[in-house]
Amino acid sequence: MPFATARTVSLHGAVGHLIHVQADVSPGQVGTTLVGRPDIAISEARDRVRMAIINSGLGWPATKRITILLSPADLRKRGTHFDLAMALSVLSADAVIVEEALHGCLFIGELTLDGGLRPVTGVLPMVLAAREAGVRTVFVPEPQAAEAAMVPGTTVFGMRSLRQVVAELKGEEVPDAPPVASSTGASLLSWRGSDRHDEVDMSDLIGMADARYAAEVAAAGGHHLLLEGPKGSGKTTLAERIPTILPDLDAEESLELTAIHSLAGVLDPSRGMLRRPPYAAPHHDASKASIVGGGSGQVRPGELSRSHCGVLLLDEFPLFRADVIEALREPLENGEITVARAEELVTLPARGMVVLAANPCPCGEFRAHAGANRCSCRDTVRRDYRRKVTGPVTDRIDITRQVDPVRPHERRDPLAVRETSADVRVRVTAARRRQAERYRGCTWRLNSQVPGAALRERWPLTEDGQGILDKALYDAAVTSRGAVRVHRLAWTVLDLLPAADPERRPGGAEVETALRLRSGHPLLVSALERGA
Repeated sequence: MPFATARTVSLHGAVGHLIHVQADVSPGQVGTTLVGRPDIAISEARDRVRMAIINSGLGWPATKRITILLSPADLRKRGTHFDLAMALSVLSADAVIVEEALHGCLFIGELTLDGGLRPVTGVLPMVLAAREAGVRTVFVPEPQAAEAAMVPGTTVFGMRSLRQVVAELKGEEVPDAPPVASSTGASLLSWRGSDRHDEVDMSDLIGMADARYAAEVAAAGGHHLLLEGPKGSGKTTLAERIPTILPDLDAEESLELTAIHSLAGVLDPSRGMLRRPPYAAPHHDASKASIVGGGSGQVRPGELSRSHCGVLLLDEFPLFRADVIEALREPLENGEITVARAEELVTLPARGMVVLAANPCPCGEFRAHAGANRCSCRDTVRRDYRRKVTGPVTDRIDITRQVDPVRPHERRDPLAVRETSADVRVRVTAARRRQAERYRGCTWRLNSQVPGAALRERWPLTEDGQGILDKALYDAAVTSRGAVRVHRLAWTVLDLLPAADPERRPGGAEVETALRLRSGHPLLVSALERGA
């Protein structure tokens, strides 16, 4: 039969579509026709596949007409990972392989001219999509076998060449082949930034009780945080340590984050599944596409998505480009990023904590205390600088804190207790466990993700707590969006209490603390004691 079908996956953002690669080999004008909306890389695969088959000694049907369809034909396809499926469909249509051997299998990999298999990006989300479609056997380049095997219930074959794949499908002895390089690049730096948060600890901080409690509340509920203060006050130092107080990712979060990193092409399969929350701190000159995602050709996840379930620090926030700042509105509100183009709409998850850090002025020396103020910026310059940390973007930030330099007596206090990250992580983990129990059966996991309507209907405040919030709303102390965020914060404050009653609802004390956290007003001593 001069017709056969092999299967692979086409990725559109984080969504995978099963693709049927159909080949027809029949008499007619000699040539190879490729249809089904391929991009340039796939169109070039005609030559790669032909030479890979010939140089593998498998025989190319050179005297026949070959037609290859990538179905569904209305879906645009991108990437080089279609090569292996195309080669096998041609070989099966030419009776080199029986078509039944291709049934129930997924084929991923780029072919070299000598028939070798090269790694490609996005293997994990491809295998996840295949599993959802009922395909449980996958063939991938050998270096990515461990990545594909992260998907439970999947049989993975890590192969080095086209000849090995054909031999396995025919039930023959698999021939030896040269090893496949795991990547094309080599790092010129020995320091690995992703491991940096393992070397810091909350016990490094001195004083800053107000800001540390705010960071703990933010970590417990997944709330966005804005830290303001003069240079050297400890904003970045505190933000860098927030990942250390977050609990390990659960199985679902780990698989989701690992798939995003695979799609971005930054996953190291040798390190296995990502278990710890990620941390990223891009430079303020970063482009919009690098932060929110995009790029030419296939849409790639940006830093917001790569920090999913973790922490993204935007240090020196007012120095970021205006288009980057404005692009943060939707992801800060919805926890998703939608990249719209003429022919596709890609949605990527972005439910990480965003931490903004900002100086009060360009020189960073402005302080409220006149005696310590060494700022040389003009008032107009300072106002223009401050304008970037006000308005619609910061209205979507849950917590605002003024971080002041540590006072001399705090540095010399012999009775000061410096909590470790492990100590704080115990409380954060317990608070998140309470949220998981409360929202069991729902699509959200943390207080920061619950829609306002659901909060008011199913998890309302007490009467006195709602009265305080209503008055703040009437006095224009908060906006309607801000009132929802105060409601969420009140639940997180309650969840952090050591002996929180499962039946208790946030009352006046929790709402008052939440209002202060959001407005930037200093916390009361009693609030800090309750959170300790």
